[in-house]
Amino acid sequence: MTAQRHRPDRRAVLAGLAAAALAPRPALAAPVRVATLDWAMLETLLALGADVVAATELVLFRQIAVQPVVPPTVADLGLRGSPNFEVLRLADPQLIFNSNFYARSNGRLERIAPVEMHSLYVAGQQPYGAAEAMTRAMAGRLALDAAPLVDGTRDLLAGLRARLAGLDGRRVLPINFGDARHFRVFGADSMFGEVLSRLGLDNAWTQPTSYSAMAPIGIETLAQFPDVRLAVIGPEPPDVAAMLERNPFWHALPMVRAGRVMMLGPVNPFGALPAAARFALLVAAGMGVS
Repeated sequence: MTAQRHRPDRRAVLAGLAAAALAPRPALAAPVRVATLDWAMLETLLALGADVVAATELVLFRQIAVQPVVPPTVADLGLRGSPNFEVLRLADPQLIFNSNFYARSNGRLERIAPVEMHSLYVAGQQPYGAAEAMTRAMAGRLALDAAPLVDGTRDLLAGLRARLAGLDGRRVLPINFGDARHFRVFGADSMFGEVLSRLGLDNAWTQPTSYSAMAPIGIETLAQFPDVRLAVIGPEPPDVAAMLERNPFWHALPMVRAGRVMMLGPVNPFGALPAAARFALLVAAGMGVS
C-alpha cells in the first residue's frame, strides 16, 4: 500500500503566516544597567555601548581619559576610593563591575547590586592581554559584541606598526610630569610600554618598575637618554610648560635640542583597550604617521 504524502492546504499556510505576523512578540531584553568604580572598566563599558548609569570622578575622567565620551546621564559617584553609595543606590544599577584596586568597597556595593570582579593591573601580568580578556568577559556578561573593540584595536595597532616601520628605529621614553623637576616613567609592564612593543617601537626604560611605572624621577635622569624620542603624556600639571621653557637644563637635553619631544595629549595611564588605541594614535601622530 502506497502512503499518501500530506500536502498542506495553501490557504491554511497563508492563514497561519498571517496569524504569526499579527501575534504579539516577546519584547527585546532591556540593556543591563551597570556601574563601576574603575576607570579602565568605565572606558571599556562605554566603548562596548553598555548602559552605564554611574561611575567615579567623571570630571577628572573626561580630562585624563578623554575618550570614550561619558554621556551626561551617567551619575558621578565622587572619589574612586570612597564613592558616594547613596548616589549609587539612586542610580539603581543591576550589576556593578569592580577591580582589585577598589575591592575594599565590595561589601557595601553588594548591598546595592551584584558585583563582578576583574583584575587588569596585577604585578607580573601584562595588561594588554588582560584587557582583551576583561573586554570579552564584560561583553559576554552583558550580551554585547566584543569583537569591534578587541579586533578593531588589534587591527589599528597592526596598521600603525606597518606605517611606523620605516622610521629611524630610535627608542621611545614614555613619561608624564609630576612637576617641572620630576616625572613618572612607564615600563614594559605598563599599557603604554606594551603598546609601544606592539607598534614595533622599543621602550628606552628597561629598569624595573613598580605597578607599571616608576616615580618620582628627577628630570636630570633624562640626560642618560640622549638619543631617544621623548613621549610626554598629558595632562601636564599647571605651570609645567612655562617652567620648562625657562629651564636651561631642559633646553640643553639632546632630544629637546633636536626636536625629538612629542607632547602627547592626555591618556589614562591605567586604562584598557580604548586607552591603548588612543595612546597608539597619539604616538603615531607625534612621529608624523596618521
